[in-house]
Amino acid sequence: MDLSATVPGRVPVRERGVVGGQWSDRLRRRRVFVIVSGPVTGLGALALAVVPWSAAGVAAGMAAGMAAGMAGPRCTSCEGETRERHREHPPPGDQPPQQPVPERRLMSVDPETWLLTKDERGNDRTRLDAQHPGRQAWSRGNLVRPLVHGATYFAELFERIEATRAGDLLFFTDWQGDADERLTGEPGSEVVEVLARADGRGVDVRGLVWRSHREAFGFSSEENRRLGEELQSRGAEALLDMRVRTGGSHHQKMVVIRHRDDPTRDVAYVGGIDLCHSRRDDREHHGDPQALKLAKEYGPRPPWHDIQAAISGPAVHDVETVFRERWEDPTRLSRSPIYYTQDRLLGLDVRPDPLPAQQPPPPPVDGGTHVVQLLRTYPDLRHGRDYPFARGGERSVARGYSKAVRRARHLIYIEDQYLWGHHIGNVFTEPLREQPDLRLVAVVPLHTDLDGRLSRPPQLLGRRRAMVEMMRAAPDQVAVYGIENTAGTPVYVHAKVCIVDDTWATIGSDNFNRRSWTHDSELSAVVLDEDPDPETRYARRLRLALAAEHLDRPVPPGGSPLDTVADCVDPAGMFDAFAQSAARLDEWHAGGRVGPRPPGRLRRMQPPQLGPVTRTLALAPYLLLHDPDGRPRPLRRTDGF
Repeated sequence: MDLSATVPGRVPVRERGVVGGQWSDRLRRRRVFVIVSGPVTGLGALALAVVPWSAAGVAAGMAAGMAAGMAGPRCTSCEGETRERHREHPPPGDQPPQQPVPERRLMSVDPETWLLTKDERGNDRTRLDAQHPGRQAWSRGNLVRPLVHGATYFAELFERIEATRAGDLLFFTDWQGDADERLTGEPGSEVVEVLARADGRGVDVRGLVWRSHREAFGFSSEENRRLGEELQSRGAEALLDMRVRTGGSHHQKMVVIRHRDDPTRDVAYVGGIDLCHSRRDDREHHGDPQALKLAKEYGPRPPWHDIQAAISGPAVHDVETVFRERWEDPTRLSRSPIYYTQDRLLGLDVRPDPLPAQQPPPPPVDGGTHVVQLLRTYPDLRHGRDYPFARGGERSVARGYSKAVRRARHLIYIEDQYLWGHHIGNVFTEPLREQPDLRLVAVVPLHTDLDGRLSRPPQLLGRRRAMVEMMRAAPDQVAVYGIENTAGTPVYVHAKVCIVDDTWATIGSDNFNRRSWTHDSELSAVVLDEDPDPETRYARRLRLALAAEHLDRPVPPGGSPLDTVADCVDPAGMFDAFAQSAARLDEWHAGGRVGPRPPGRLRRMQPPQLGPVTRTLALAPYLLLHDPDGRPRPLRRTDGF
């Protein structure tokens, strides 16, 4: 079913949500609210409830949509009968038995107990929270849709940018950018072409692309420079930004689109997905045809798992403010006289032009129940070179995670590229020791991204440090997994997701390591859902959607994730379901891959085994190159953030 619609006054774009989740799609034709409980366009059937567009209608629609999705798949023998009748005729395939969803009282959603206040952010120089009243450092009335997989994000981004018109604004930041990456796979959808066409229509296109370290060190300086050069040659203002700590990077990945004539269409994207090669993968994980080279285990076309958050509502203004603070920094884009001279000789723009005045925040989304807080990392640049909007740096990522994790009682679910170091492990050890019912599940890459001597041993050392700390604290409460596709090829996990007790959920650019928490620029969007119905809350639906994918349980026609992962609603059930699925797949591999491959994609991981000599040799590059510390010295001495 195609839910595309040309809605008066709105962008003709599918509101894609999480695969298998499935998120609310909103159509504002005839003021109706469409609740989706199933995959979008080509990914399976949908359970829909259509109700009047109002706060009461939204609540009723969510309940009706969930009821429709919970009715389960039908077969010809059932003739539309109830779920109990349908159990006599179960659908084919490896589906779990239908179980009553266990009742668990979700923790109270009080933003001040879960989120950082203005004082707790620890940055009195930023204007990020200037629009928020009192101690509040967040906005209400938003709608956030997790876009799981780069192909989902890129397809929506392409449509959104193509719909922009003269007078609109488009701001973006990138850690890595490839001018020729095709957003839809079709000619004409290349990043540089899409952005240049928008600029040609009169859209104000501005970009900050990290300048990057040299190619010889495994980075992307040539590709990033090419993206900046080509956009500048086509009229857009895309600058190469090297205002970072020595050895650091600008790791934020965001796009902001604001519409001059209709702020209800404004949208911001925050997460882990760069506008570059290897990101356009989907649920099947066969990889992006425009692939980057990774370690040999990932093959010539590395499968890639990633997530971006699409934000509508007042929080778009906050994301825009993050961009504006960086753009308006008067510091020279690079301190290197070589880079500066080279750019001047090439005729590149080295001074940001003034931005137009910032417009007020977009209005709250009708029925929007999502509270959104932005968390950031900026390093202490030292020697009087600090950012004017973050003197001494900002470490609200570390502070925000630490505050939320301290409240955990049942389940912390993580997807992360790294999960390194004592500092990270220690954040979890105290809650794990104090809460016997607390479980931690992490999904990380099966192998490091690079396999050289300066890359793999230090990265494995970092992972070992974090895993050992947590498993010593609570050996029966912690499980770490990698994932593979159905062909047995490892999937590179680049997502940065954390969900605490189905209440606090974040999608961003930051990883669980000291570099992301102190040293590089980072940006994450935290969501609390004030929806009174726990079954439709953002965090739970995101967690169950990801569980359905990793357990390889496709959502049946007419169904919802609860039809396939009802056993995962309870934290203990999900912990056990992951363990059992991984055990079957590990046993199949250990037996020589004989017979049918068991369903599921999870592989159980243990702390890497490194000999004492390897650990000793890896320690210096790990601490100095891979996971450096960007805190001011007083904080290092107290080991605080």
